[in-house]
Amino acid sequence: MYTEPIPFLSFTAQHQPIASEIQEAMKRVYTSNWYVLGEEVASFEAAYAKHNEVNFCIGVGNGLDALTMSLLACGVTRGDEVIVPAHTYLATWLAISRTGAVIIPVEPHEGTFNVAPAGIEPQITSRTKVILPVHLYGQACDMTAITSLARKYNLAIVEDNAQAHGARWLKTRTGSWGKVNATSFYPTKNLGALGDGGAVTTDDASIASFIKQYRNYGFEVKNVAVREGVNSRLDELQAAILRVKLRYLETWNEQRRQLAAIYLERLKNIGDIILPLSDKEAHHVYHLFVIRTERRDALKEFLAKQEIETMIHYPIPPHLQKCYEHLSFRKGEFPLTEKIADTSLSLPLWPGMTSNQVERVCDAVKNFF
Repeated sequence: MYTEPIPFLSFTAQHQPIASEIQEAMKRVYTSNWYVLGEEVASFEAAYAKHNEVNFCIGVGNGLDALTMSLLACGVTRGDEVIVPAHTYLATWLAISRTGAVIIPVEPHEGTFNVAPAGIEPQITSRTKVILPVHLYGQACDMTAITSLARKYNLAIVEDNAQAHGARWLKTRTGSWGKVNATSFYPTKNLGALGDGGAVTTDDASIASFIKQYRNYGFEVKNVAVREGVNSRLDELQAAILRVKLRYLETWNEQRRQLAAIYLERLKNIGDIILPLSDKEAHHVYHLFVIRTERRDALKEFLAKQEIETMIHYPIPPHLQKCYEHLSFRKGEFPLTEKIADTSLSLPLWPGMTSNQVERVCDAVKNFF
């Protein structure tokens, strides 16, 4: 019996029910005749700030710019040190590089994939300026421990919240713990635009002012530049789309959690699979569902033959990327990060995916083993 292929990600179930709302939002922008830093951006910034339980949201061009600006807003400059996960997407490291600061990697917790707080303190020196936790795959880092360290050593926290829209640690939103925080609205994110986009969140009015100026050439008012800035502004069209999608984020996140619960139940005690651990204090929103197995490559190939698409997040750790050869990190220097890179496999999961589709993936995995 023929069965439909299962893609790694599909937007269809998300976008079809809200197509008329999205189209109306796009039409609103088109007919407004105002296409840069207008009412749509301002309204989305207000809505996302409220959703994220912070005073300020500043829309920018993409997540990498959001991270870079957040570090600059903390005064990070050449020679400063920023503590960052060894296991993360390359953009987190690139943001540090763009400031001229020194990248100080820390190994992850083996179960949650997030940076292990116990590894942070030994890396703190007199040159440390920022701790940059990444809420990876939709789960909050241990912000209780990280906040405690930041206070003890008078360090700033900059959260990378690109994969955890709507997540919480205890009852507090990710993206609201740090002095200033960055996120991405790349289309695949839990809250995704229909193109690039990003934002900075903060409770600090002076930082919000800095970001607003920096994203727009450094202008305080039109044609009056008070600092050297860049051109990185959230697009009016993307802001209008995000305003619509933000209304559905909590529903979509709950669907992700329900699908993940099926995976967690059905894949228990199968082969050598290591299932993701959800910290009891974290409200996980499952941007990705990542398992680990020593037979990762063979399993990926097997599933592909069953027309089940999977992905690897991430096959090459930042410290082994060619662009960072000059940092002289050696293979084996971050063994757990490398082990995760060699054994991780991301299974299909998206809002609107059916329980039957998840069951079929689980059956295929079980058949492989």
